[in-house]
Amino acid sequence: MTIPSQVPAAEPAPLLKVTGLVKHFPIKKGLLQRQVGAVQAVDGLDFDVRPGETLGVVGESGCGKSTMGRLITRLLEPSRGTVEFQGRDITHLDTAGMRPLRRDIQMIFQDPYSSLNPRHSVGAIVGAPFRLQKVTPEGGVKAEVQRLLSLVGLNPEHYNRYPHEFSGGQRQRIGIARALALKPQLVVADEPVSALDVSIQAQVVNLLADLQGELGLTYVIIAHDLSVIRHVSNRIAVMYLGKIVELADRTSLYERPMHPYTKALLSAVPVPDPRRRPRQDGTGPGDRGRILLKGDVPSPIAPPPGCRFHTRCWKATDLCKTQEPPLAALVAGHRVACHHPENAPEGAPEQPGDKGTGGAS
Repeated sequence: MTIPSQVPAAEPAPLLKVTGLVKHFPIKKGLLQRQVGAVQAVDGLDFDVRPGETLGVVGESGCGKSTMGRLITRLLEPSRGTVEFQGRDITHLDTAGMRPLRRDIQMIFQDPYSSLNPRHSVGAIVGAPFRLQKVTPEGGVKAEVQRLLSLVGLNPEHYNRYPHEFSGGQRQRIGIARALALKPQLVVADEPVSALDVSIQAQVVNLLADLQGELGLTYVIIAHDLSVIRHVSNRIAVMYLGKIVELADRTSLYERPMHPYTKALLSAVPVPDPRRRPRQDGTGPGDRGRILLKGDVPSPIAPPPGCRFHTRCWKATDLCKTQEPPLAALVAGHRVACHHPENAPEGAPEQPGDKGTGGAS
């Protein structure tokens, strides 16, 4: 009797696939409004998002995170590249073509104070997707809105209240309820807790995690708080000046960061336990010292040649100034764009250019 060989299960096809995504905002001057330059907000992104996972996106303000979120939800038109959802190219669909997909792709906005219309009641705000999509839920719109309010931890009896009667955390819950109204598959959350009080942030993050388990959601969560991203993400992409410089699973990224920028970001995360904090000389008990990056992020209007981080990197060489490193996998599932990566595995090829120091420390 022949025992059939066990074939490993194939990975599911990505729910969202982004290839070579670019968004440049033109700069125009003069009476004739001639273009004199462009803000390179997003400049060549490649990643995918698998069904049921959470992809976290982190980076400093101005690195292009929010623009990326609006591009993949098609709230902005890309300059180049492709966005595929469930294997379908949605890059250049018009408003009518995107309308059916709005049920499956939703966004939670950063500021709960400006994203809710103060003239509309909570019932009208959360019920708006049903009206726009001409969907009548079973039991009626009011019953479904009240169910959604209960789902996100609000009192269903607040159906007729207005946004100004709620706190910031409660307003963000209203925004989450609105995003979940049509049972989407992909939810893009743009800094969902950055405008909230610290005491409320954990509640909203835990709510997002609970809803994912209950509804089978797929998230792209954009944030600058690495502790928030670590709590909710399966994989994390680190962005710098319009590009992804490192993409890895949560454990690999936090325990063995390979890009110097990622290492600098992680060194800035506050350590609650004073016994584990690094000393001023960087010799703390178990923690690396704080890495202070000199200088500011270069302008996205005229990014530096080669590696965009070389102007602030303590490992930069002449090679980094002239040749842009590709986002390559040094180990399975861990991609990094660096000529001289940190924590590189034994035998990993380091680009020629050697150990000279020519960049900012």
